[in-house]
Amino acid sequence: MVLRKKEELEKLRNTYPFTLLTGKEFNEITDESELRRFKKNEFLFHEDEDEIELFFLLEGLAKNILHRTNGEQFSVRYYYQGDLIGLMIMLAGGQMKFSVQAKQDCEVILLKKRAFLQVMTNNKAFSEIVLEGIGVRMKTLYNEITRKRNEEDSENIPLFRTRVEAIMNPPIFISQEATIVKAAKRLREVLTTGLVVVDEQQNLVGTLTQRDLLHSIVSGETDQLIKSVMNKQPYKAQYDSFGYDILSYFKDDHVDFIPVIKHEKVVGVLTAESFLQLQDSNYINLSQSIHHTYSINDLTKLAAVNNQLFIDFVEVLLSNNTYAYDVAELISNYNDKIHRQVIRIVLKEMKQEGYGTPPVNYCFIVMGSQGRREQAFSTDQDNGLILDNYEHLTNKQEIENYFKIFAEKVNIGLIECGFPLCSGGVMAKELKWRRSLKEWIIEVKRWVKETDAEEIRNFTIFCDFRPIFGDFLLALRLRDETTDTVQKGKILQLLLMKDTLRFRVPLNPFGLITTSGKTKSVNLKKGAIMQIVNGVRIFAIKNGIKNENTVKRLTELKEKEVLHPRDVNNAKTALHILMTFRIKNNIKQLRSNSLLSNELLVETLTKDEKKTLKEALSIAKRLQQMSEISVGRKRGI
Repeated sequence: MVLRKKEELEKLRNTYPFTLLTGKEFNEITDESELRRFKKNEFLFHEDEDEIELFFLLEGLAKNILHRTNGEQFSVRYYYQGDLIGLMIMLAGGQMKFSVQAKQDCEVILLKKRAFLQVMTNNKAFSEIVLEGIGVRMKTLYNEITRKRNEEDSENIPLFRTRVEAIMNPPIFISQEATIVKAAKRLREVLTTGLVVVDEQQNLVGTLTQRDLLHSIVSGETDQLIKSVMNKQPYKAQYDSFGYDILSYFKDDHVDFIPVIKHEKVVGVLTAESFLQLQDSNYINLSQSIHHTYSINDLTKLAAVNNQLFIDFVEVLLSNNTYAYDVAELISNYNDKIHRQVIRIVLKEMKQEGYGTPPVNYCFIVMGSQGRREQAFSTDQDNGLILDNYEHLTNKQEIENYFKIFAEKVNIGLIECGFPLCSGGVMAKELKWRRSLKEWIIEVKRWVKETDAEEIRNFTIFCDFRPIFGDFLLALRLRDETTDTVQKGKILQLLLMKDTLRFRVPLNPFGLITTSGKTKSVNLKKGAIMQIVNGVRIFAIKNGIKNENTVKRLTELKEKEVLHPRDVNNAKTALHILMTFRIKNNIKQLRSNSLLSNELLVETLTKDEKKTLKEALSIAKRLQQMSEISVGRKRGI
């Protein structure tokens, strides 16, 4: 509706810096302005909308959300009464994706963007105050992005193995008392990206890059000393840091070069070119291809089970003695990328079909082996949705309908990308796996009190949930709200133990491998890997551990002195052995165009392989017995 209430205009008129405007300028901005209201959790505007609005917040509380390339959202700042919303986002020029969501019921004035920018051009005092505020916000944003480094960079195994000292270049020093002209000559002589600025004791005091130098020359500051124009707070890297720890600075923060420190002294520098040798891998090339694929049909060709380059890459990693649980994490991370791109494609499709953008915030979660980051090539879908609490909104039915269609499209897209439907129906398209945060919390508490043998399997899958797209805070809140409840659920833990005992480790009392069927095979997942996973999960639940990954759970259990270091190391070794067998078996099946399965034909193994398998199975059996005894002590509850 057209804004006509004098008191609403007065609130705006009396708010600094609008007090700096002339009457004419104020009228230009507010002419035809509208009063709008948004309910809690509604979006004022979403990243996928074509037009970004400019609002003045009269009442309520809203938050700014930055959308990262790995599918995660995080809140950059809050907007309070009297704040201007949208201008910083417009000035970002599409380089970053933002949304703004109401955290309380909000009342805003919609302003005319073109008139606002024109007034900024004409009124210098007003413009300076507005831009100063934006500068502060952008600095906060920069610091937040720096703190939350891109997790995708850590998924490249070569980067895990390479420390920066192996790829750094010799540093070129210059005194902070030198002139800009001398620095320019020095850069020309050595043809480097930047110089390391040091004091008389050769301590690092700053850096000077080609960009800094050009800025000084353009500004006519050639007669100044380096100390007046250098970057006094440069990024630094410890010589023993891993490459993946540093790469994100170059990719995300547009840093030119970084000094490498050893015992407080500069021993080298890193440039973007330093990482070229590490980035020349099929995995990174395929990852980039996924992010730039805009149809499900094309994405299918990049799926792990369909792409020969990816299969070869995994095989090379195993042949280089990479831990199999690290390889499984890489496969899971790759599958995460496929999932995220399917979601992005579906979001675009929803908009094109007239459904618009998501009406409330949400988080897409994966569960089971993908949630634990322990996938092989043989896997199906285990996923769900956490919706921001929406029951109080008038368009409740519209919200439910949107996410029903959205989830169905995502699940269908994932089928096409090589992820079969879950035989147990654990998928976001099913209503029981698509709930608001409040409903999820209630459901988990019900599971703890009332679950039966049939439902316990669903809870086992759910336990390992992990967010991969959307508002990750919803998943974190769900984990925080339910960890204590699950930890105290002794009956639930007993049922979890009984469920895992449905499958015994295929090792008889004499230590011999027991096979099944005419093929004389062992199911590596059900009969071995899951016995370790399930046992560790039970210990993790009993001790309030929130991490979903088995190896990381084992590490925490050792730190808490719940498990002996020897048992932890044995369990990790067994996981490595069993996962190696499983992934290699899957690769063999893919190469022979056989159906993927977890059945390992024992007769095809060499004598040494059988011995190794038997050792891993004995460790799995011991862990199963340990967890059974641990839970059995509580049978009287």
